[in-house]
Amino acid sequence: MAELSCVTWTRCYIGLGSNLEHPVTQVATALLELERLDHCRALVHSSLYRSDPVGPPGQPDYINAVASVETTLLPLELLDALQAIEQQHQRVRIQHWGPRTLDLDLLLYGDQQINNERLTVPHAFIQARNFVLYPLAEIAPDLHITHKISLASCLKNCESGSLERI
Repeated sequence: MAELSCVTWTRCYIGLGSNLEHPVTQVATALLELERLDHCRALVHSSLYRSDPVGPPGQPDYINAVASVETTLLPLELLDALQAIEQQHQRVRIQHWGPRTLDLDLLLYGDQQINNERLTVPHAFIQARNFVLYPLAEIAPDLHITHKISLASCLKNCESGSLERI
């Protein structure tokens, strides 16, 4: 008799952003690439949003979205896969919070809290970024960022500002 394999799938949320080289195309292509990641299955993604840039002045506006996936990858394995997608989009890390062809942030990995030299989950700025919270609320309105912090409470403290669904 064959042994049954018990695979654990973890629900994760990934933030996507781009403000260089046709940002709408960059984000739309990355969403398709997330669907094809090994050991992952895409669940749903938000609409695209236009947001003001965060960081150095003079940048073009960003296009953002949030996607939900389930994965059997460990957190750092998923981070490596996301960074490989960024590299396929010629992501160059020159300036902190500077313009980029594609940024993929692991926002949440199940209910885990991770803080090491490569990865912080929940994402360090998740509670303050309207371009993360509003797309996240579109696909997971009842979500909790941590056991004690609901997405709804974060939204109450983070105005949409000039964020625009496109």
